[in-house]
Amino acid sequence: MTRKHTFGLDQPWASQVAAQLPEFPPYGLPAPGPAPAPAPQASKVAAADAQVNPGAYSKPYCEFMTSNPTIFHAVDSFSKELEQHGYKHLSERAVWTSDLKRGGKFYATRNGSSIISFNIGKDYKSGNGLAIVAGHVDALTAKLKPVSQLPVKAGFQQLGVAPYAGGLGTTWWDRDLGIGGRVLVKDPSTGKIETKLVKLDWPIARIPTLAPHFGSPANGPFNPETQMVPITGVDNSDLFEKSATDSIDIKAGTFAATQPEKLVKIISKEIGVTDYSSILEWELELFDIQPAQLGGLEKDLIFAGRIDDKLCCYAAQHGLLASDDNKSTGIVKMVGMFDDEEIGSQLRQGAQSNFMSSVIERITEAFATEKYGPNLLSQTVANSFLVSSDVIHAVNPNFLNVYLENHSPRLNVGVAVSCDSNGHMTTDSVSQGILKEIASRCDSKLQVFQIRNDSRSGGTIGPMTSARIGMRAIDCGIPQLSMHSIRATTGSEDPGLGVKLFKGVFDFYEDVDKEFADF
Repeated sequence: MTRKHTFGLDQPWASQVAAQLPEFPPYGLPAPGPAPAPAPQASKVAAADAQVNPGAYSKPYCEFMTSNPTIFHAVDSFSKELEQHGYKHLSERAVWTSDLKRGGKFYATRNGSSIISFNIGKDYKSGNGLAIVAGHVDALTAKLKPVSQLPVKAGFQQLGVAPYAGGLGTTWWDRDLGIGGRVLVKDPSTGKIETKLVKLDWPIARIPTLAPHFGSPANGPFNPETQMVPITGVDNSDLFEKSATDSIDIKAGTFAATQPEKLVKIISKEIGVTDYSSILEWELELFDIQPAQLGGLEKDLIFAGRIDDKLCCYAAQHGLLASDDNKSTGIVKMVGMFDDEEIGSQLRQGAQSNFMSSVIERITEAFATEKYGPNLLSQTVANSFLVSSDVIHAVNPNFLNVYLENHSPRLNVGVAVSCDSNGHMTTDSVSQGILKEIASRCDSKLQVFQIRNDSRSGGTIGPMTSARIGMRAIDCGIPQLSMHSIRATTGSEDPGLGVKLFKGVFDFYEDVDKEFADF
């Protein structure tokens, strides 16, 4: 399938960062120059890390979130950005052995919705470990049904959609909804299938609430199949003389014939398709079109949709790009971003798949000086460390009673470690010790979160990934308010604080791991 990049470093957010920072090392680091002496009380803090400016990521993060509302746009944008920084794309269909080199930078995608990027140290040897930061890039949404065309009802055109995870909840009502995703198109000249990204970022749909004047029917509970159906326009043709309803240019029996005619024509125009029957399939979703933006009286907050969890993915990618190639040169630095976490991670592009384990196996095999086998792979895993990064509940001042004392993360302070005594998180004393040592070296402050005994904990990719592969792991994440709402809140410095810590993971893991050689 041909990969089509439509979003990348030509976007405003990228140019803002590039204007103030050097190309290498990128993002968050100042131009090369004399390094100031470390403060005596922070002798472990490298000068470069002390100069990371978390605030430099606030506006670029907002631009990224606004420009990339769907998972396909986000992965495409991350891919293009990696290529701009010297990363080479590897197809899973190919053999990688001849491509993988020490000092090389690579990435692979799966389904266009998951991506793994990695930087092989110049002194790496097969059997050495990996420092990994991984999370999920999918978000709650509403996806178009396979047949999304619905009959006109009471003068309104409507769209058949289904909730993905917790999408279509009450926060989705009365919102300006755009639509976007990927379209599979057959090239008539070659017969090959191409992927084209599309984004209609004006409000094409809305789910209307019932006015409270109607009493109990307006209070719910509501039926998600019959009472949460988006409207997309007005059609009062039943009140007047009807014209022919059959489209003269959409062929019966094609995929396009199962979708709303106007939507087919608008999307076709956006992607440059004139033959509607060449559209083989599409995977589209609704999203709140309101842009991500700085908020608060002093603009110390970020208000955005889909923060969970493009936030940690953004920070992980930029932490990798900012990492010093001359630090931790004996390991592989890796970032994983997975689809389907919100629905259990069990599809081939999810964290429970073999995607990450297969990449690790390929790297280990490529540098094996003797016969490759399970002994060498097990050694690699034992020397590795996974940081499972997923957003964490920031303390809500209006509901202090639901938080534990001393376990209430604040915004604009730092990444929070997530703990759970029942294994919903993979954090333990060893992994906390490793991350604390790393944080001390990159001058990052860690917070901690654990749910109350009378509340229910969520889950992350940490336990499943750690168990499948067998490596040591910790769960941590950037705090946010309004988790699983269509609009959420984080701190203006939180994306950059995540970059700072994750950069520290890549820069200092190799040295810190030597202190934990018995674990």
